[in-house]
Amino acid sequence: MISELGALAWLSLVVAFGAIVPVIPTGAAVSAAAALAFHNHPLLIVLVIAAGAIGAYAGDLVMYAMCLMGGEQLARRLHWLRGEEHLTAMKERLHRSQVPVLLVSRLLPGGRVPVLLAAAFLGLSWRTFLVANAPACLLWSAVYAGIGVAGGSIFPEPWQGVVAAVVLVLVVGQIASMISKRRAARQEQTESA
Repeated sequence: MISELGALAWLSLVVAFGAIVPVIPTGAAVSAAAALAFHNHPLLIVLVIAAGAIGAYAGDLVMYAMCLMGGEQLARRLHWLRGEEHLTAMKERLHRSQVPVLLVSRLLPGGRVPVLLAAAFLGLSWRTFLVANAPACLLWSAVYAGIGVAGGSIFPEPWQGVVAAVVLVLVVGQIASMISKRRAARQEQTESA
């Protein structure tokens, strides 16, 4: 049991770090942990979801603080802004409904940082962000754990389930990224025409 708790702590740290440095596939980490938990101790899946959500939440807090402090200068230096129109539209959506926008931004590859920037530019209070981001992180973790459980249930060996979960997350992420890029390119063509 102690080794499982240590693994869950590492999972939280990896997810938190990946939320700050958005090149680490945090969803794949949660899915892999859930696939392993499915084979070893199915009740640990709930703790995997909690560990993933805690890590995502902690990382988002750091990212939001960076967005508030660094603001537009940091965003432009790191090429996080796609355009003023995109940011304005994001602000409007965020102003109307925080939780759904934060949730969708967590599920779409590359969507979280622009939303956090929009929230910072909008002046979303820490209190509102703390409350609105909690369910988004929990649902994100549950979705990726579900992918891991699906991968773990299909294959008889734990390692096969982990590989299947990671591959599935990476493939879905790439497809979502391609769709998002095509949509953005179409929108740019429409605006320039």
